[in-house]
Amino acid sequence: MANLFMTNEELGKKDDDHKRTKIPPVRSLQWNAARIPPRKTLKRLAIALTVAIFVYLFIHNIPTDNPIRDHRHPVYHPVPAQRPSNAPGVPKLNPDRPWKPPTKPETVKQKPKPVPEVDLKPVSEAGYNGPITFPNLAVSLQAIYETQGTSPTNKNILFVASSLKSAAKLLPMACQMGTELRNYVHFALMGRSDIDIEELQTINGIDQSCQIIFHDARLDKSTESTKTRLSKGISRAFHHIQTYMHPQAVLVDASGEEEEYFLLAARAQASEEGFPLIELPEGAQKRLAWMTKLDSASLAAWNKVNVEILVYASLGTSGSLIRLLKSLSAADFTACAVPHLTIELSHDIDAATTQFLQNFQWPPSRAYNPTHVRQLTLRHRIPRNSLTEEESSVRFLESFWPANQHSHVLVLSPNTELSPRFYHYLKYALLEYSYSVPATMQQWDSRLLGISLELPSTHPGDALKPFSPPSAPKKATTAQQKQQQKKTPTENNTPFLWQAPGSNAILYNGQKWTELNKLVSKSLEFVHQQQQAATTSSNPALAFFAQKQISKHYPSWLEHALRLARARGYFTLYPSPQTARNLATVHNELYRAPEEYRGSSGSSGSGSSGSRDDHPSKQQQKEEISLSPG
Repeated sequence: MANLFMTNEELGKKDDDHKRTKIPPVRSLQWNAARIPPRKTLKRLAIALTVAIFVYLFIHNIPTDNPIRDHRHPVYHPVPAQRPSNAPGVPKLNPDRPWKPPTKPETVKQKPKPVPEVDLKPVSEAGYNGPITFPNLAVSLQAIYETQGTSPTNKNILFVASSLKSAAKLLPMACQMGTELRNYVHFALMGRSDIDIEELQTINGIDQSCQIIFHDARLDKSTESTKTRLSKGISRAFHHIQTYMHPQAVLVDASGEEEEYFLLAARAQASEEGFPLIELPEGAQKRLAWMTKLDSASLAAWNKVNVEILVYASLGTSGSLIRLLKSLSAADFTACAVPHLTIELSHDIDAATTQFLQNFQWPPSRAYNPTHVRQLTLRHRIPRNSLTEEESSVRFLESFWPANQHSHVLVLSPNTELSPRFYHYLKYALLEYSYSVPATMQQWDSRLLGISLELPSTHPGDALKPFSPPSAPKKATTAQQKQQQKKTPTENNTPFLWQAPGSNAILYNGQKWTELNKLVSKSLEFVHQQQQAATTSSNPALAFFAQKQISKHYPSWLEHALRLARARGYFTLYPSPQTARNLATVHNELYRAPEEYRGSSGSSGSGSSGSRDDHPSKQQQKEEISLSPG
């Protein structure tokens, strides 16, 4: 080994003569924790122990008797221990009533004032006001997927109530509508009641045959909730229902039994969400039972339909006009708001009519009219001379113009006397034959010119020819029934369509009324142009417009209405004879011809003017006999 280190002298020496140096110890492979001085460890343990004691005392002293509240609105509670000994006496506060601190501290001592009587009943705003949740609503809403509730157009109709009294009024109507099988009928219960849905059904006699889908839309802790929380919950419930159901109409009770906060929230949400809200008045179960037969499309247009009444009072019809207006005042307009009334007066008004109109109130005093708006328009004619056919038609048609496609006009003659329930039939027929799903699919709405309330006693083209409605006898299945039909013919109780319109009591469609205005405007313009360019030879165009198809017993504007119906293929819906007797009565005992035809001959038939009768008294007597009912 010594030979290996011969080149380096130092390497060959031993270590004995070298100066020793401190060599750091080699660390072992095993990790050892660093040692901390004892003083720092004790200090940290003391701090941790102090924090733990503070947290324990804080949690242990948290008050547990305070209700959960909305922290956005602070609530202050009085501290009895801090009450000064010289403070005036105060009544004992209700523990559930929030206490409001005074705005300014009392700096001057005042004498005690007499304490007013305090209502010790629980305040409605006191109670639970926590987060809004619906524990039972999601299950029922998710189960109606087959009703196509996610589609904006469906067959869902919703009845809603928060009061048990209102629920007792709505459930029979919902059951009746469900048995018709035209809609998916739903019933939602809101409010603070804690009754079970099954118990509610049992009390009101509702079973599975009613075909009603129930929804529990009540909040958690509804019996302890404040009115503010209940109102917010109702709005949120309607929002969820609109999302999953899209009801075509929502029906609520507005007879006075329902909670006010519920109605306010329902109206606000209906305006925001855009669903129709139908408020049923007192006695709706009996007076509006017919609405349960309408489908969802008809009920969706319940609030859209607007009807105005137009009365054309000719000269010398004072008694008939007063009788008509009295029957209008006695009519039942529960189905909607009271329509606007326009009365066209002649140039000469007698004293009896003037006195009656001064005291005539429209809407009637018994009708619901919170705004006290007077919906009556009187139009008085200035010219004293008799009107021509053209002037009479123009003046009458200018009396009304529809505001939209849902605006219609009811034309009434002074000879008509209406039944108190006429408007119920009118609205039902309008909704059923103009807005229902079958009417839309079969285009009844595009072909319906009007809806009549009476049957004409004579043919419109000939006042001497009595009118007989078409018959639709039932088919006999046995020989005995056929023999019975021959002996006792059955009365026809079926409504029918006829192309000839009427003028005594008929509702004209608003869109068809605009077409009638345009037809008269263009016809008169064409006739005037042809008259200016007329020569000695006959003009076929003028002869066509001069030819009359309507008797002169009817007003001149009816000729244009018939011309429009024939040109466009429009029809008028007439009621059955039995229904017509319960809607309106036309009194022809004191019949007076239209003003434009008074003194004119040929008023008893069709065609052109003809020769003047030498005995007008016989002619008038003949007209009265021919127009008498029956």
